[in-house]
Amino acid sequence: MKVTIREVLITFFLALCIFLAVQFTVQSCEVDGPCMKPNLYTGQRVLVIKAAYWFSGPQRGDVIIFHSTQEPGKNLIKRVIALPGETVEIRDGKVYINGDPLDEPYIMQEPCERYCDLTMQVPDGCYFVLGDNRNSSSDSRSWGMLPQENIIGKAWLCYWPLGDWHLLPSYSYTQD
Repeated sequence: MKVTIREVLITFFLALCIFLAVQFTVQSCEVDGPCMKPNLYTGQRVLVIKAAYWFSGPQRGDVIIFHSTQEPGKNLIKRVIALPGETVEIRDGKVYINGDPLDEPYIMQEPCERYCDLTMQVPDGCYFVLGDNRNSSSDSRSWGMLPQENIIGKAWLCYWPLGDWHLLPSYSYTQD
């Protein structure tokens, strides 16, 4: 069977298109640090969908990967807590959005006393993010709001180590 130059070029072109599509829409990131325990921990690898926010912004409860505002060149992972235009308040370790308490089933340990009380308005184009392990997380409580342009994408799938393979759950919140 003879392979023509045209067939080789078509195969090469298709492979290049698939490669570029994957490069622009998906990324792999390694979790580093205890900020998302017990849901994610150091050494796990997650698949990030970079295209997730091309047409709409992150939603409350999304786990996102973003460029650090404090350390250039470093990527971080946190959970979106408050959206642009909302007021986030933390009192006695409990998070309130626009005055309503936020149900956070992903937190396994109550925040300790150093968990500061605060009230902040989230400006347009920014998000308030927290780590699931509030006692060991540097997040919007300490360094402020996360600009939308720093967001890389939505963490979607934990694929390494193989025994920890799972989709990252999304939490849908509705205001009463």
